[in-house]
Amino acid sequence: MKNPPNIKAVRIVGALLLELDWSTGETLRIDLSDHTAAPFDVLHNPDLFAQVTIDEWGHGIGWADGLDFGADALYEWSREQAGLPTASTFDAWMARNRLSLASAAESLGMTRRMIAYYRSGTHPIPKVVGLALKGYEAEHHSAAE
Repeated sequence: MKNPPNIKAVRIVGALLLELDWSTGETLRIDLSDHTAAPFDVLHNPDLFAQVTIDEWGHGIGWADGLDFGADALYEWSREQAGLPTASTFDAWMARNRLSLASAAESLGMTRRMIAYYRSGTHPIPKVVGLALKGYEAEHHSAAE
């Protein structure tokens, strides 16, 4: 992701569960319970987990012991966990279907610029666009058979 959104606020909403407010206007939850191996195992300490802070520019979150997560990874994870399309899934769709920015724009009925925004992660990808990607592949794979 070239220019991930910035984190505006972080709240603890459960054990290893955070809610993040993004510069895109989205509020997304992220469950960090999958991170059980070192060095992430320290997050299971509720006192340490409660010390989460946003870095000075909103490019990540961190804890006093030096453990941190970047905004790009957090944004991808939180959208994936919410069942929303991500920049990496959009980019993979383009690569799988051998689409350029122009051909992807034409296929989806969008502008080339919007496709570039989605691919780079600078704009959130609406759920309906994620569904259109699946529809495109279903249509094109059934036509190839």
